[in-house]
Amino acid sequence: MIRAYPFGEPDGLELDPIYGELRRDEPVSRVKLPYGGEAWLALRHADVRTVLGDPRFSRAAVVGKDVPRVRPEIDNQAASILNMDAPEHTRLRKLVASAFTVRRVEELRPRAAELTAELLAGMRAAGSGADLVEHLSVPLPVTIICELLGVPVDDRAIFRAGADAALSTSALSPSERAAAGAAMTTYMASLVAQRRAAPTDDLLGALVTARDEGDRLSEGELVGLGIGILIAGHETTMNQIGNMAYSLLTRPDRGDGLRGDPEAVARGVEELLRFTPLGASAGFPRIATEDVELSGVTVHAGEAVVVSVHAANRDPEVFEDPETLVLDRAVNRHIGFGYGVHHCLGAQLARMELQEAVGALLREFPDLRLAVAPEDVEWRTGAFVRGPRALPLAWGDDHG
Repeated sequence: MIRAYPFGEPDGLELDPIYGELRRDEPVSRVKLPYGGEAWLALRHADVRTVLGDPRFSRAAVVGKDVPRVRPEIDNQAASILNMDAPEHTRLRKLVASAFTVRRVEELRPRAAELTAELLAGMRAAGSGADLVEHLSVPLPVTIICELLGVPVDDRAIFRAGADAALSTSALSPSERAAAGAAMTTYMASLVAQRRAAPTDDLLGALVTARDEGDRLSEGELVGLGIGILIAGHETTMNQIGNMAYSLLTRPDRGDGLRGDPEAVARGVEELLRFTPLGASAGFPRIATEDVELSGVTVHAGEAVVVSVHAANRDPEVFEDPETLVLDRAVNRHIGFGYGVHHCLGAQLARMELQEAVGALLREFPDLRLAVAPEDVEWRTGAFVRGPRALPLAWGDDHG
């Protein structure tokens, strides 16, 4: 049976039950995407890791091809690190990996803690009913990645529009996405030109030096890498701050066990990463370069495969009681940041920001709750990722 995919517009943070049914009964399923035809959908933890980690599944092979996808545009971005296989992917990743190591990220933690405290003070001053997205979810990761990369935070309207376009499926038209993408490219190229005129010691300055003095990447790769880091460096964390707050505040204990304990917060964030679906559907397609067997199904060379990380993160073969949010889960092999060579470059940065945001939110507002009924929270639609458009919060004596 060939099923239409995605299975439907996401319902908040609920994972469609069909994922679990297929993972059990038909873990490598045939699906038809809105554009480009049919693909295999892999759902089990082991199969998803294979597709993401095995070089026989190529990202570069999708460039310029009419492959299965959720929006009409054909991906022609050969210079994007997301569309590269080794060794080209390895070459680019090495240029920026040192900025995202555990040690470098921990050096940023005091700044993230300071900024979180300032932002939460602003939310408190705004009064009960203030929007978490406006006061914390957006400004925290935007400011951190801007300071790291060397992008003026005052320009956020430009790159937020670019991020919305990059992650849009149907919320924007193809022409609107193209215009926003072109504006983003022009903007990043202007920042590169500024670095050439006046060198800086930020990450973008280092990339310009690698381009001009080391000849280690092309001009297109330089601009594309800058855009990729800027968008990926704030967009997913921005949405997950809101998602995680919603997940905690719609449960009876409201994350009480995390309050005031950094180690518990770190474990809790890992479990929230496992449990909370960020993607609205499966991830980027990959093309098999030779025949590969997955759960008894032969994926033939030339066929496309998409994977559901979120279904894999609920696999009962790997996680005990997978449909329950267990904040003190001791062993957690989630793949919320992907797996293999395309494992999220900024995973450590995202972890740190989420830990600071979740920990401070619970600590500073012990009686925090949603200011609206859970069913009245408005969610993003027509995008690759899930997240609340706004998340009004209440605290104190205001029970309105």
